[in-house]
Amino acid sequence: MASELVAREERDLAWHRRKGRIRDGEFQGLPVLHFDDNEHSGFFYKSRTRKTGICLHYTEGYLGGDISYLTRHDYKVSVPFLIGQSGKIVQLFDPDYWSYHLGRGAIGGNTRGSKALIGIELNSVGHIEKSGDLMFTYWGNEYCRATETNYYTKLRSAYRGYEYYAAFTALQYKSLNALLDALCDKYDIPRRFLNLSTRFEPFARSEEAAKFRGISSHVNYRSTGKRDIGPAFEWHRIGAN
Repeated sequence: MASELVAREERDLAWHRRKGRIRDGEFQGLPVLHFDDNEHSGFFYKSRTRKTGICLHYTEGYLGGDISYLTRHDYKVSVPFLIGQSGKIVQLFDPDYWSYHLGRGAIGGNTRGSKALIGIELNSVGHIEKSGDLMFTYWGNEYCRATETNYYTKLRSAYRGYEYYAAFTALQYKSLNALLDALCDKYDIPRRFLNLSTRFEPFARSEEAAKFRGISSHVNYRSTGKRDIGPAFEWHRIGAN
């Protein structure tokens, strides 16, 4: 249930702590949980690349599973930052480095974009479905009651096939804002957003994707197969018009 997600996160984080996989730390003065597990390595490339933007994602899962998925040994699909429902920031690797996070066929190139864009994943179950008086995750778990509208957003019209999406928490927006401030300052990335008319659409050309400097999301690089981070996200809460 959505009301139990933060408590579930705390249990998941406690498990990872017991395994010695995470420890308290900081990034640019922000409190973070550093992932530090020699048994789970090789999920990113230790080569420094120039950063020109930030790409927002959501995970479609629970935090404990997100950490495990994004740190698979030698898989090379990950992001440096993951933000839980409680607002806790998990730093999986140094954002100077890179890992694949856009996917095959990404507009502007998966390798080019993954190197240039700092990926941030927000924990979320993603799109949800209504059945009677209940809302369910796409994998069939009960998420909340239909009357608990604080836990989800109903769009005026379906976006990429779905009209219901899990809501992000106030603490996630707060932490994301702080992290964006830190990253934009460190890497001289303008806090610029795509216009509302194009914010939820893929870039029309590879050249556009390569040229854009600022904050975008996964859907801008994938015409199909992805819905993150879409119109259910409250963009005004991170400074977009």
